[in-house]
Amino acid sequence: MEVRNQTAVSEFVLLGLTDDPELQPLIFSLFLSIYLVTILSNLLIILAVSSDSHLHTPMYNFLSNLSLNDICLSTTTVPKMLVNIQTEDQNITYTGCLTQICLVLVFGAFESCLLAAMAYDRYVAICHPLRYAVIMSTRMCVLLTLSFFISIVDGVLHSLMILSLSFCAKLQIPHFFCEFAQIIRLTCSDTLVDNIVIYVAACIFGGVAVFGIMLSNIHIVSSILRMPSSEGKYRAFSTCGSHLLVVTLFYGTGSGVYISSLITDSSKKAAVASVMYSVVPQMMNPFIYSLRNGDMKKALWKLINRIASLLQYDSSPNLWVLGRSK
Repeated sequence: MEVRNQTAVSEFVLLGLTDDPELQPLIFSLFLSIYLVTILSNLLIILAVSSDSHLHTPMYNFLSNLSLNDICLSTTTVPKMLVNIQTEDQNITYTGCLTQICLVLVFGAFESCLLAAMAYDRYVAICHPLRYAVIMSTRMCVLLTLSFFISIVDGVLHSLMILSLSFCAKLQIPHFFCEFAQIIRLTCSDTLVDNIVIYVAACIFGGVAVFGIMLSNIHIVSSILRMPSSEGKYRAFSTCGSHLLVVTLFYGTGSGVYISSLITDSSKKAAVASVMYSVVPQMMNPFIYSLRNGDMKKALWKLINRIASLLQYDSSPNLWVLGRSK
């Protein structure tokens, strides 16, 4: 078998979701729509949180960071896919592929950390409400900084692992972005150490995070059931319900992709399934949080009305001049 060292590799080929040319325009339109909805909806969440002083709390700061992370994660993969479809060029440079792997791992790991931190935030708010401001004001920045630093270390570590690998002559990736697991399958090197690092990282960012989320929610449910007020129970369950939906969507789809890859050997099916964890959750998160949160609805309506009034004001310059003349 012909083997090429990593220094000879100049580019990979992204095969995408399908090789049917008739489906390419449909896929382009679908993913462009999903990407635009993802960007706009998450941007609205960020603007609503930053513009409303009532939402300047750790809970909504975590939500704002989650929206920013979702924008970055989607931007890492979808635009390149759209460009490839539009130009009919499936190639991606070696450096571009390596960068994409690193960024996907960084933002994916940071999302996992954010979901765990948000679960801890809800635990403190419901189980220790009198100490919430003191605990979270000192720990929020520490949690965010530490989580992002660990995520960067994970992404860089996996990227350095790719640099040490040599690849076979066939450099076709049956995916719409450079996924780390797919790159590993193309190598001709011994990947025992790489697989060990992958499983350790998965246990840290998946297992530990899920365990922390489950433990937090067990304490939360126990505290909610002891509340005397029905209105308090409903409000607490509504807030936690939104977070649990997001957690289920992110980890559930990711686990589904992993299980399906074990059951089927079809790379195309695995690529289609991976859309469910790399694209869909980032689009759905803003709707889940905004539709189930009264404070967020009010802030969004205020922001939309403010933008609408500004647009209306800008479109009527003559009225502004007339007002100045009076």
